[in-house]
Amino acid sequence: MRIGLIGAGRIGAVHARSLAGDPRVHRVDVVDADAERGRQVAAAVGGHVADGLDALLDSAPDAVVIAAPTHTHAELVVQCAGRGVPVLCEKPVFADLDTARRVAAQVRETGTLVQVGFQRRYDPGYRRGFEAVRSGALGQLRRMHMVTADPEPPPAAYVAVSGGIHRDCQIHDFDVLRWISGREVVEVYATGANRGAGYIGAAGDADEAVAVLTLDDGTLATMQASRYNGAGYDVRMELAGSGATLAVGLDTRVPLRSLEPNAPALAESAWSGFMDRFAPAYRAEVTAFLDLVVAAAGAGVAPEGHCTVDDALQALLIAEAAAVSRRERRPVSLAELGSGAVLAGTAAG
Repeated sequence: MRIGLIGAGRIGAVHARSLAGDPRVHRVDVVDADAERGRQVAAAVGGHVADGLDALLDSAPDAVVIAAPTHTHAELVVQCAGRGVPVLCEKPVFADLDTARRVAAQVRETGTLVQVGFQRRYDPGYRRGFEAVRSGALGQLRRMHMVTADPEPPPAAYVAVSGGIHRDCQIHDFDVLRWISGREVVEVYATGANRGAGYIGAAGDADEAVAVLTLDDGTLATMQASRYNGAGYDVRMELAGSGATLAVGLDTRVPLRSLEPNAPALAESAWSGFMDRFAPAYRAEVTAFLDLVVAAAGAGVAPEGHCTVDDALQALLIAEAAAVSRRERRPVSLAELGSGAVLAGTAAG
């Protein structure tokens, strides 16, 4: 396969290595607004530099990976899907609900394969959580708890355009919550605080956030997010059922220390950030995308569980409900925001 890569920044370079390392990919064509950066990434993986986006798409690649700046994602997805080119697009695809609904509808009309880069779906621990819920190992799922905590906040320029802690940070939790539970969120109650840098509050954002979510079958979920987890990057999930309680992310690198006597030692070397913690998941999501491309061409079996544009829309709806709830200090029903594109019970993917 010949794969186009749009965007050669940090995550683009990671995807370039994953693509070049797959034996099914014989060529990677790179496009970047920074021509020199594009040349460097292409040279590092033995790829080629395409002569601009139009030239890349006119050459009819087998698929495209979008890792360009966030504000370009929506229109790039529409452009590629309109030409029938399968797409793996980094999150977020869209920044607001109007754009999300428009893009999701346009992608649906084309019927083109589009996978959104919510990489936690390809992390081994989260996948085992998905399987535990489906197999009945938990009994009836009753409660979920999720934590996403960064060791330090992003710079002011990023925070100003990020969409806020719910849309930028917790949206990963919102997506994996739907995927693992197989249910839809019906109500969100969120709150937040500003305990750190003034530029976060000045942008209307919070650096500490908590949310309580009610799912359509009565399952309850709690979520915590932080920009100031000084002990290191911390991403965890607990699944509590009528028959068992399981945890994701509770390994020797979790920045957590028990105060109980004779407790096992943790945090040998805390995760530095998401690129460190989820490096295998990023590689696995590219592999899964290529599997989907091959299956779409009729030459293989499609793997299950990839995040569609409709899934990304639903995660954004939850994030929007959380933002409204925090701002207005009240529970917010997702029905208030209008319908998404996914019916209850389809979240499993």
